[in-house]
Amino acid sequence: MAATRPGPVIVLVRPQLGENIGKAARAMLNFGLTEMRLVEPRDGWPNPAAGPAASGADNVLADAKVYPTTAEAVADCAHVYATTVRKRGDTKPVVTPEEAAGEISAREGRSAILFGPERSGLETVDISLARSILTVPINPDFGSLNLAQAVILCAYEWSKVAAGSVVQPTQEDTLPPAPQEELEGLIGHFEQLLEPRRYFFPEDRAEANRRTLRNVLTRPGWNHLEVRTLRGVLSALSRTPDVRK
Repeated sequence: MAATRPGPVIVLVRPQLGENIGKAARAMLNFGLTEMRLVEPRDGWPNPAAGPAASGADNVLADAKVYPTTAEAVADCAHVYATTVRKRGDTKPVVTPEEAAGEISAREGRSAILFGPERSGLETVDISLARSILTVPINPDFGSLNLAQAVILCAYEWSKVAAGSVVQPTQEDTLPPAPQEELEGLIGHFEQLLEPRRYFFPEDRAEANRRTLRNVLTRPGWNHLEVRTLRGVLSALSRTPDVRK
């Protein structure tokens, strides 16, 4: 069943660059998350560099709250996840973003996901506040994700279980297949032009060739505009070429 609970709070712990805060806000809003909390942002808050990087996710930045400690930022949250790829000898459960999204959607109470500073990640004291470690399988020789990438992985997985948080991008409207009558007209048009050119020769192969041609023309499921276009092409090819310069 799709989730109806509030989405997780995204907590950026000691973020360094305003641009990265803005990019994280953009990643959040792309997938339906809107509540951002900041713990001791290095360059203060608000940060003028965040807005342009957010590319329109201004409401996320405007509503972001600043806290002096990580503990205060998650004080109202019953379920806290710490994102890290480093082994710290901790016995906390380890989950993927997909597993975390499923847990968040099924549990009572607010949830928060902690993201550490760009350069060093979360400190042990921050991770100690979490109930679970959230990590992703990653290249062991290069396990570096930037802040927005880490946020978008978690936000995307949440969106998959969140009812109504995202919609599939609008696709171009498709027309229904043309009626059989129009398709028969196209097949007949082909046969009309091919007959005088001995396409169906020899006679003992004529029926098989007609059947193969029919199969080729009926398989794609042309709509009426496509059938009309193909017939226009055939009509043009049947005309005597204009050799005037």
